[in-house]
Amino acid sequence: MTQHLKVALAGAGAFGIKHLDGIARIDGVEVVALVSRDLEKTQAIAQKYGIEQAATELDEVLQRPDIDAVILCTPTQMHAAQAMACLKAGKHVQVEIPMADKLQDAQALVALASQAGKIAMCGHTRRFNPSHQYVHQRVQRGEFNIQQMDVQTYFFRRTNMNALGEPRSWTDHLLWHHAAHTVDLFAYQCGSPVVKANIVQGPIHPALGIAMDMSIQLQAANGAICTLSLSFNNDGPLGTFFRYIGDSATYIARYDDLFTGRDEVIDVSQVDVSMNGIELQDREFFAAIREGREPNASVAQVLPCYQVLHDLEQQLSS
Repeated sequence: MTQHLKVALAGAGAFGIKHLDGIARIDGVEVVALVSRDLEKTQAIAQKYGIEQAATELDEVLQRPDIDAVILCTPTQMHAAQAMACLKAGKHVQVEIPMADKLQDAQALVALASQAGKIAMCGHTRRFNPSHQYVHQRVQRGEFNIQQMDVQTYFFRRTNMNALGEPRSWTDHLLWHHAAHTVDLFAYQCGSPVVKANIVQGPIHPALGIAMDMSIQLQAANGAICTLSLSFNNDGPLGTFFRYIGDSATYIARYDDLFTGRDEVIDVSQVDVSMNGIELQDREFFAAIREGREPNASVAQVLPCYQVLHDLEQQLSS
């Protein structure tokens, strides 16, 4: 019999809603508590999704002995501390990307996860998108070797707005959030660690206090290279687009969709049980809990990404 899991979700913003929609399609999992800072809004969302408890404090939810796991979709600056609080409370935890915005916090989380004996996973969604899974499987079968990845991560965010166009209470970050997706994915897809990394950034925004444009170069130990361009100044098209240039093909990945280099559609509908990367990410989290195994994108597996981000930040500060 499949273990019935009771889950709390913290963060009722754009990404929290994506997780709620994904979990609704997964058998044997029930979201029983929703945590967010605006109680009235949280109660409305909880009612919509049939969630029994709405709260504004994570600690209140962590005291419930019936909750097995927590998914954190809270502001970046809270991720590491909240993930460690979940582990200390005896809960499995999945924290949205990034798991920290400082290397020492990421290292502390990984160390605690090892001691706690609980599943600790980070939402590096690109590992789970069917488009990227298709490429990964071809690499693993020896049918495709990546020579270069060319990645564009472009948004139009000159104010603190989330993916739903609603005001944010925190400031997003190109390096510690958006670059984390590609730095991890590049090493994961190549099956080879990053050994060289360079960065330049544009002017600092006078109000937001962050660089709005960034360029990163990476090289893996096997010789593959990656060029990543990031911007919060780009007025469309928006999103992240990956071009894989290899020895036998070229692929263009746009979230869960995949195309050839000539923009021909590749059917990835049979790659996994869903075409939704967030849902697949959550399925892996719950499967790892039930099977008592390390999940793909465990905090330990993705830690090398945060070492690279730290090294890049050091370059900027010097």
